[in-house]
Amino acid sequence: GRNQPLKKEKPKWKSDYPMTDGQLRSKRDEFWDTAPAFEGRKEIWDALKAAAHAFESNDHELAQAIIDGANITLPHGALTECYDELGNRYQLPVYCLAPPINMIEEKGDLETLDIPDPPPNSGHECQLRLRLSTGKDLKLMGGGPASQRWFFSGRPLADKMKLEELKIPKDYVVQVIVSQPL
Repeated sequence: GRNQPLKKEKPKWKSDYPMTDGQLRSKRDEFWDTAPAFEGRKEIWDALKAAAHAFESNDHELAQAIIDGANITLPHGALTECYDELGNRYQLPVYCLAPPINMIEEKGDLETLDIPDPPPNSGHECQLRLRLSTGKDLKLMGGGPASQRWFFSGRPLADKMKLEELKIPKDYVVQVIVSQPL
């Protein structure tokens, strides 16, 4: 296809659930951490991430310069579908380009979930500071694993892993993507 200049209009979209800024950041981080692993070239993904950030910040000249410098083609003038000079296709989700129309305000900085303590002698105590996709940090004593995905250093943690096996250093943050609002 032909190359079009980057259009200045931001995509308008509505999230499946009302989303906080922290949830949006987590969703974007998850995309940018995993996208280069599938197909395409890492340097193009890096250029697209920088262009998307410039685009969202209304710096269209910088976004266009990044796209041009990386030889990225925009057949429709949008970052949602683009190609590198080798013909590899790259698709950016709209949530990486603009916030949803149903954003909600975040409440509070630190919260503790009221989940019952485990029965005595069920293991040793382990303190974890969790960063939820809502942007909140909390301490967790249990919970419904079906609604959570845990990440450490950008890598998903397997369901059956024991905390001792993970070797997470003290004071490091574990990210928790929560699929339902708390």
